[in-house]
Amino acid sequence: MAKFLDTTGVSYHLQQLINKAKEKLILVSPYLKINERVKQSLMERDAFKLDIRIIYGKSELQPSETEWIQSVKSIRLSFCKNLHAKCYLNESEAIITSMNLYEFSQVNNAEMGIYISKAEDSVVYQDLSEEVQRLLRMSDEVQISIERTKPEVPPQIPVPIPPSPTPAPQRKKTEPAIAPQPAGHCIRCQDEIPLRPTHPYCRECHDDWDGEKSEPEMYCHVCGTDHNATFLKPSCYPCFKANRNKLEWAVS
Repeated sequence: MAKFLDTTGVSYHLQQLINKAKEKLILVSPYLKINERVKQSLMERDAFKLDIRIIYGKSELQPSETEWIQSVKSIRLSFCKNLHAKCYLNESEAIITSMNLYEFSQVNNAEMGIYISKAEDSVVYQDLSEEVQRLLRMSDEVQISIERTKPEVPPQIPVPIPPSPTPAPQRKKTEPAIAPQPAGHCIRCQDEIPLRPTHPYCRECHDDWDGEKSEPEMYCHVCGTDHNATFLKPSCYPCFKANRNKLEWAVS
């Protein structure tokens, strides 16, 4: 019989589902951002040469995630456009849930899910398995590659030149230049955009956004680093504190 799961239950059964997998493991989640506990379990399953498939729907990948995925030989990735479903299954059990794989969802959000056993709910399990196979067929398999760049050479500090004793000629007064608008980052894909806390998405991600102002995103609007941002709180606290004047100017 299917069983209801709260946030703690989803986290527990997801860990058990991965650890008990003997033949196959399929993880379906829009964001390819995985917390450390799940990573550790997947690396342990990799030692058994398990068939691990991850279906995701957001194209942005951080270098750290890319390098980790390359290190786990059993993982194969498939990109499915417009994916919003979250479900996880092995050869004998499955979970349908609202929970993503990254740490923010498991720690901060109130999540729900349904646990399904193939032995007790064979019809439901089979229907879910067939739908996941359909997603795999309509997805594009992704080959990960890493482009390593040479470390930047620090710029040479110029030697100051003493000013000339001859006074500079008077210049005509001109209108003050308009200061350029500071640069910010899209809180979903990290692309550079104007610093506007009231518009923290790039055009493409804004079109994809469902309008939920508390929906968790992944980057600070100001510095662009990993951060559990939302539309209502787009910047990390250090950036908000250090750039308060800029942010107030940007809002106005």
